[in-house]
Amino acid sequence: MTASPGAPFMTRLFRVMSRIPRLRVPGKARTTQARVILSGAAWGPTQWGKRSEGSAFFFQHHWRVPPVSLLRPGKQQISQFIAALLLLLPIALPAQQHFNGGKAYEYARAFAAIGPRWPTGPGHLKAEQFLKTHFQHDQLEDDAFTANTPIGPVPLHNFIVRFPGKKDGVIVLGSHYETNYPLRNINFVGANDGAATTGLLMAIADELRGKKLEGYSVWLVFFDGEEAFEHWSASDSTFGSRHLAAKWSSDGTLRRIKAFMLADMIGDRDLDIQRETRSTGWLVDLVRQAAKKFGDEHYFFQTEEAVDDDHLPFVERGVPSIDIIDLDYGPNNSYHHTVQDTMDKVSARSLAIDGDVFMETIRLINQR
Repeated sequence: MTASPGAPFMTRLFRVMSRIPRLRVPGKARTTQARVILSGAAWGPTQWGKRSEGSAFFFQHHWRVPPVSLLRPGKQQISQFIAALLLLLPIALPAQQHFNGGKAYEYARAFAAIGPRWPTGPGHLKAEQFLKTHFQHDQLEDDAFTANTPIGPVPLHNFIVRFPGKKDGVIVLGSHYETNYPLRNINFVGANDGAATTGLLMAIADELRGKKLEGYSVWLVFFDGEEAFEHWSASDSTFGSRHLAAKWSSDGTLRRIKAFMLADMIGDRDLDIQRETRSTGWLVDLVRQAAKKFGDEHYFFQTEEAVDDDHLPFVERGVPSIDIIDLDYGPNNSYHHTVQDTMDKVSARSLAIDGDVFMETIRLINQR
């Protein structure tokens, strides 16, 4: 028979409760049943073996609370009562809070439910409206432009959401939201490849919204046109990021960017984030430091390779940038750009790990 995980704690709590003095109440003594509810977060990942995936764990116990008098208790009795309560404080203090991966997952699920989102298609229009509606009360910019693609001129839309900070400078977090145009004739919903990191940025927005950030401003960018229209090349890919990097270079915005962090394909249940070799070294170090804080360093940078992605237009213009990407998706990468890229392959736990690391890296950048 295996003891309940809560047994040592409940034993301790009972011992503490038993130290509360039994003070007499004039008249008939009375006992009360108190329902004790403790969040699973208080146990922490080391005792439960894994982080909660957006849901709380509860258990309850009924205690017989000793009769306590509110009528002129003695000083000694008051001291004993306070001392007993103080013994409970280490139990009551909340454990380290983690990013809400469950919320990021639900955002991703709703976004993937739109279906294929290839440019010029009906799903792309729905995706645009989804983002406009969700961020309608934030500082949202629709960066509309026309891209010259192998299939001709195509209207595209980057979406930029700004959260002001007190320091002069900007941290940019980015992801792409559209799906692959060549796969338009299959039901490719891009759950991990676009939807998961869109949901991640939406959940990060929830952490920033309504606050005056003490550090740099944080801008979220939802890039359009990351995927190739025919075959991946320098001219047939990353249309949204190339457009925005050039635009911000010409208007002076680029000089304000302290760091650019790109999220791509990191909702994978089997999380294995590569070190992208053209990413800025000190940003790689900060991300590694952030992951280590949460005990998640084994999910990061065990292998390395160069990746062509939306960060390169910023790298080429001297902006400190990092691509946080997991290119190993499914057995032998078999889910990538296939109909198998569905929400059952995405994990709220992976998104929680991502969110923890992104939020902590923002904090570390602000400390530089």
